[in-house]
Amino acid sequence: NLYYGDIMYKKLTKKEKIINLLNKGNNVTWKHLRARFNLKSPTAMIDTIKKEGHVVYTNKTSDGVAYRMGKPSAAIIAAGIAKVLGVKYAYKS
Repeated sequence: NLYYGDIMYKKLTKKEKIINLLNKGNNVTWKHLRARFNLKSPTAMIDTIKKEGHVVYTNKTSDGVAYRMGKPSAAIIAAGIAKVLGVKYAYKS
């Protein structure tokens, strides 16, 4: 924890920092995550973030593999509803 005067701030975890970085909307490369956050496997961290429900897209760019935060498509939402509630309640476009 960090203290500034009478206010205490919680130190962010690496995962929280990466989520904040992705939420800015720009592509973040695998190399950047590895160097900036000293991660052995940025892919494993991205997979963890995805499992928590965040929509992170993986793209191949001229700079290598890049990640960016996105919004779920209607198909992803429909698949989730069908999985949780069953096909009877699935969204049909």
